Amino acid sequence: MSNIHPTAIVEAGARIDPSVTVGPYTVIGPDVSIGAGTTVGPHCVIEGRTTIGADNRIFQFASLGAAPQDKKYAGEPTRLVIGDRNTIREFCTFNLGTTQDKGVTTIGDDNWIMAYVHIAHDCVVGNQTILANNATLAGHVQVADQAIIGGLTGIHQFVKVGAHVMAGFASHISQDVPPFMMVDGNPLAVRGLNLEGLRRRGFSAARMAGIKQMHRVLYRQGLTLESARTAIAELPLTHPEASADIALVLAFLDASTRGIAR
Repeated sequence: MSNIHPTAIVEAGARIDPSVTVGPYTVIGPDVSIGAGTTVGPHCVIEGRTTIGADNRIFQFASLGAAPQDKKYAGEPTRLVIGDRNTIREFCTFNLGTTQDKGVTTIGDDNWIMAYVHIAHDCVVGNQTILANNATLAGHVQVADQAIIGGLTGIHQFVKVGAHVMAGFASHISQDVPPFMMVDGNPLAVRGLNLEGLRRRGFSAARMAGIKQMHRVLYRQGLTLESARTAIAELPLTHPEASADIALVLAFLDASTRGIAR
């Protein structure tokens, strides 16, 4: 293939679309699959049972599909799956899954992943997220669609970060963060709603009103979590335009295992 540099090593068995570009000194293992239009920069290592979709741009020195940093891992046939149109900058490290979970680390589509980001075993990253420089996801972390994780932020294992969350620079996230919230700090604090992000994504005034009321109930009225959940469940009666957003928050609260950041 003329668009694979002669110094690159592509092991027998790798499934590389003819349109893929591979830079010098990159190493691609035998169980790797890379889809159409993806470019892989120089000095990358892509190994393990790794599947990469179409039109991704992987910059130099990335390490994708290495064994998880988990002492229990014993070489089981786990996977890394990366979707389409992702930007993966320099020195990113994404690991395979483990058999203690579903056995797969998953990154969705259209994500903007900056330099030195670490995505550990069994993480699930949604679509259209931004992970800024040196953001670090421990094992089993979930980051939902259109969340933004600030640089130098660490996320504790098993934590869930909801859709449209914005986490500020150098935050320590050790509890689940419900959708739409803006958080930062160490210890972490909920500062308000990611209102500017919602406006940019075309949320109507009526939807925003329902989300604001959810925030008041959850964080400003001194209610227990159980009482707040009950009150939020009644909000579609007064904010029908935000029914889907309310359902999203209720589902997140029900799925929380580490308790929510309050």
